[in-house]
Amino acid sequence: MLEYEHNKALLYIHSGAGGVDAQDWATMLLKMYSKYAQAKGWGFTVLSQSFGEQGGTKNAACELSGLNAYDTLKKESGVHRLVRISPYSSKDLRHTSFALVEIMPVIIAKHFQVNPQDLRVDTYRSSGPGGQNVNKLETAVRITHVPTGVSVAVQSERSQSQNREKAMQVLVSRLVKRMEDEKAKELSELKPQVAIEWGSQIRSYVLNPYQMVKDHRTGLKSSQPDKVLNGELDKFIEAELKK
Repeated sequence: MLEYEHNKALLYIHSGAGGVDAQDWATMLLKMYSKYAQAKGWGFTVLSQSFGEQGGTKNAACELSGLNAYDTLKKESGVHRLVRISPYSSKDLRHTSFALVEIMPVIIAKHFQVNPQDLRVDTYRSSGPGGQNVNKLETAVRITHVPTGVSVAVQSERSQSQNREKAMQVLVSRLVKRMEDEKAKELSELKPQVAIEWGSQIRSYVLNPYQMVKDHRTGLKSSQPDKVLNGELDKFIEAELKK
């Protein structure tokens, strides 16, 4: 049985199809969870972030640390949908954007060993929006587990050794979680009545033509999306955990 570090959680945000609008939506979600963590007094560290042409977020990986962080956020995994007037449309057209949120535990893998020969380690300069070099030294680290293709990048720490240590911790968590998911898939194939659904839309944030956030699992609604996007997520999270 896997042991989780319940006071830490890994947050991954991936922009979906839709170009700059989807990347801007991913940035909005990143800020939303950052403000949620801040309000709860949690730590929030951006481990790595890749940017689009106009500074939006393509992908981001973060670590949240606080009381029961993983157990609190684990139901946030899924597709988040945004409907609004696109700020990038010259004709003020309404646009729908999607982003995938993944919440994973930090796994305590006391007996899990990774063969060093299976790893490829790359170093590079930490960068910000627009490709601007933030660090002139190659302190950022990307570690790839070659047999599975699982890759982790970390650029949050000041030294290469610190980033490498953090990247290994995250890589092990992803590898062990992958093993757990594969076992769950095997069980679902043996028991057809057990369905594992992927990519289901869990929540919609509508800013136009009306103001509404709706959780599609609980039916809970809010007519104040500005507050939700500012980190006021408690009632949505608590409703799903109680369901």
